Amino acid sequence: SALSFQVLLKSDAPTGDVLLDETLRHIKATECAETVQTWIELLTGETWNPFKLQYQLRNVRERIAKALVEKGILTTEKQNFLLFDMTTHPVTNTTEKQRLVKKLQESVLERWVNDPHRMDRRTLALLVLAHSSDVLENVFASLADDQYDVAMNRTKDLLDMDPEVEVAKARGTEMIWAVLAAFNK
Repeated sequence: SALSFQVLLKSDAPTGDVLLDETLRHIKATECAETVQTWIELLTGETWNPFKLQYQLRNVRERIAKALVEKGILTTEKQNFLLFDMTTHPVTNTTEKQRLVKKLQESVLERWVNDPHRMDRRTLALLVLAHSSDVLENVFASLADDQYDVAMNRTKDLLDMDPEVEVAKARGTEMIWAVLAAFNK
């Protein structure tokens, strides 16, 4: 099954991204291959396993936010909530955000292929992640009503596909379907 897919390292060549390179080192260091589900839990900090502490990424959200601040995508602000201050990271580079929104909108409207196995892998991955992060409706919010309905229906049909069936047909997108299966669990 897609949930039991084990992650095997093909290359440990550095990517240039601190978190990705740290993840590669963790995957390389494992004695036994772990499943996609286990790696998602370990790398997002959503679980605490005393036997696998050495494979868990620390402060993932904060480190991702810091990297996006350094790239000029986000900024850092302090917001006061009555009894405490909270750090937030609003978007400053709206151009980059709009580029991604436009890319996703066009992928399900103008460039829709109606076959996930012919779809650009990065676009498929982005749709899966946007859906799993509950931001897909926001991505399509600026569309006219009829376009919004088409976009939502197409992505719903795509994301309602059975990852177990699709992973068997996949050619190079097995990991994306395994991630969707893990998020749907």
